[in-house]
Amino acid sequence: MHDGAGDRAASTDVHDLSAIVTSSDIRGVAGEQLTAAVAQALGAAFADHLDAGDLIVAHDMRVSSPALAAAFADGARLRGSTVAVAGLSATDQLYCASGLHDAAGAMITASHNPAADNGVKLCRAGARPVGRDTGLDAIRRGAEAYLRAGVVAERPGGRLEHVDTLADYVALMLRLVPVPARRPLRVVVDAANAMAALTVPAVTAHLDAVTVIPLHFELDGTFPHHAANPLDLTTLEELRAAVRREGADLGLAFDGDADRCVVVDETGTPVAPSAITALIATGEIARARAAGEEAPVVVANLVSSRHVGEAIAAAGGRHVRSAVGHSLIKDLMASHHAVFGGEHSAHYYFRDFFGADSGMLAALHVLAALEATDEPLSRLVALHHPYATSGEINSRVPDAAAARARVRQVVGSCPGVVIDDLDGMTVTHWGDDLPPAERWWFSLRSSHTEPLLRLNVEAAEEDTMTRVRDEVLGLVRSEDTPGTEDEAASLAARSGAPTAASAADVPAWVRAALRCPVCRGELRDAPSALTCTSCARTYPVSDGIPVLIPDYAEQPRD
Repeated sequence: MHDGAGDRAASTDVHDLSAIVTSSDIRGVAGEQLTAAVAQALGAAFADHLDAGDLIVAHDMRVSSPALAAAFADGARLRGSTVAVAGLSATDQLYCASGLHDAAGAMITASHNPAADNGVKLCRAGARPVGRDTGLDAIRRGAEAYLRAGVVAERPGGRLEHVDTLADYVALMLRLVPVPARRPLRVVVDAANAMAALTVPAVTAHLDAVTVIPLHFELDGTFPHHAANPLDLTTLEELRAAVRREGADLGLAFDGDADRCVVVDETGTPVAPSAITALIATGEIARARAAGEEAPVVVANLVSSRHVGEAIAAAGGRHVRSAVGHSLIKDLMASHHAVFGGEHSAHYYFRDFFGADSGMLAALHVLAALEATDEPLSRLVALHHPYATSGEINSRVPDAAAARARVRQVVGSCPGVVIDDLDGMTVTHWGDDLPPAERWWFSLRSSHTEPLLRLNVEAAEEDTMTRVRDEVLGLVRSEDTPGTEDEAASLAARSGAPTAASAADVPAWVRAALRCPVCRGELRDAPSALTCTSCARTYPVSDGIPVLIPDYAEQPRD
């Protein structure tokens, strides 16, 4: 389809793009799943979706990116669009251009994926997201039609031009987050041989109080030192060591397309993205309230720490929960006119930045917060990390629905538990009336692309978090049928608790939370039953499940 000379397609048998088109973007192996022909077809289909509207095409430093960007731009040109070719760019730099020029955008990148991969992130004019339900599925079908036809019919009016987007990007970054020069700051930045090597020097050159100590600032799409995935803690080892060695105030690690930023404090300890979300949210709410907003909205995805919602409320804002996915959080931010949004994956979204995410803006907010205090970063973020967390744990399972059903059957018998089915299941056992040892919640959700269940656990105390994490993982990774004798034995073994006289087949962390439904008294084990230590009612245990229903209880004798 794209042969550098005409409109005929190169020979290809790949007409089904469902394997590379996800719910929010396009990812595949370059040269195999994502070829120049496929890129041209996607560009043509995107132009059709825009009805030949203007668009900007940019690309990252991957070896395959320039050719794929040229093919994509050519496909859009053939279908009548005016295409501004921006060349090397970070993704938030492309979003900035889309917003300032009110043009759609296409970024050729695979973000943090391995070097062999590539992909496309699309946005409408004003950096508005394109997801499966807002055009991406239609674009996929259009591209498949072009691939089957083997030709992109030319529509009049299309042309290519060139645009420089870096200067406008730098100016907007500095205007949105002024960083005062109150005290000198030393910052180690690991660009991972990726696009932060372009944007970080351009922005920090204007910060008089900031000294950058660079790591891996040579653009190299083969990622010779480590993967550009800062959520993988192994990729942070060199950054953490450099922060300690240099006596730096903090470290910053960016992913491949620089729209994501992970922060390391002065001790070399990675800072939880939820703590950064709470830190930035507090500042953005204060700024919006000072401008007259009564209760500014902040969107955070459901895997974020419980503290994020608490910090938002304490600052006078309103918390809106989101399912996981950047197009989903962007849509919610637009509908609620939210001032800020944060994800557990270290993506941070800003209303004043067209509702888009920017690793650079997040980094500038952290620098500005540090400049406003004499405290070290570790102390500043400790306020926003009060609970014990597991991090995200992936389990490969043959039947995700069955695994969730096992978990639901066990936790559903626990009084005081609330189950929320937004994006999988979120199970919460938390309240001011509960002792800290009984406050916990977890999220269990499926991957959209792999047979994985993703577990995140948080609790008020470390021991509780560990206990809940291990019990839920035991249920998820067990293939036994719930309720069988084998399951009862394995649950007892995983809980570390002896088989009690009651034969209550529930994990220790659930057993500890059980209370009498009448008086809320504690329950002690009795033969095939549980007895309230306060009102003396006795509740039967049937097939290992406590029947905590007052009508079934044996009343105490006078």
